[in-house]
Amino acid sequence: MTETVDVDEELLSIGAFAARSRLSAKALRLYDRLGLLAPARVDADTGYRYYRADQVERARLVALLRQLDMPLARIAEVVDAGDGAAQARLLDAYWAGVEARHASRRTLAGYLRGRLSGRSLEMYGKFTVETVDVPEQVVITESRHILADELPAWIGASLGRLEEGARACGGVTGSPFVVYHSEVSVESDGPAEACVPVADAAAARAWAAERGRARGTTVRVEPAMRLARTRITKAQVAHPQILAAFEAVEEWMRERGLTYAGPCREIYFADWDAAGPEDPVCDVAFPVTVAEAEAEPEPEPGVTAG
Repeated sequence: MTETVDVDEELLSIGAFAARSRLSAKALRLYDRLGLLAPARVDADTGYRYYRADQVERARLVALLRQLDMPLARIAEVVDAGDGAAQARLLDAYWAGVEARHASRRTLAGYLRGRLSGRSLEMYGKFTVETVDVPEQVVITESRHILADELPAWIGASLGRLEEGARACGGVTGSPFVVYHSEVSVESDGPAEACVPVADAAAARAWAAERGRARGTTVRVEPAMRLARTRITKAQVAHPQILAAFEAVEEWMRERGLTYAGPCREIYFADWDAAGPEDPVCDVAFPVTVAEAEAEPEPEPGVTAG
């Protein structure tokens, strides 16, 4: 919508305004159509656009935000936010997402570089693998056949639902985890099983029967087991770069003659929302046969697996 203008106020032609704002006339026309930067007046006869001098600051802000590759819809949110503090908060939120995506892509590039160059062993050497013992535990679970691109949203939602249920079952007693009973990729749909350890088995069964039936929630006992694991950052969790971590653990197991004792899993031990891209958040792990394990480590307090 064109703004109301004081007839005595000096207006700038689109060419003059473009020069001051460092935006092209073409961009100004686009931003007008999108409602980002409406001219102060449009001549009814000629269609020429005119702008006020005090619109220059908004135009320059739009131009600078475009240099950050910010989508136009996000730019509209920033410039219309009102005060500078609110605009800064929106910018911070956008840039945090940019940095997270960049960290994820950097990790992916490293994974692909190792694969393409044939330096698999060098790539696996970036991961520290160890064995840990975990105790028997009662878990409430939710399973789904799912493809890789749907997986992150489902993991967050399902673990959130199960953790809410666990609070009614004596509380969460360990780190949530996801078990992969078959391959999950862009072509294979698992299934995957989200699991949350709980304190009270009877209460968990009652909760699953009453509240979890619609999603096929179950309660089961995970036996004590030994895990071969490696710890990864938030950026490394993204698919397919997380595959490098799984492969590193498998290579480590092969070198030591360890055998699989169950399906692989991801154990989420950190606050995902509070973590930065380079913060450790997840253990990638395989159950191994205890009798063949090289070492006999002490059980690690607070470590949970499925």
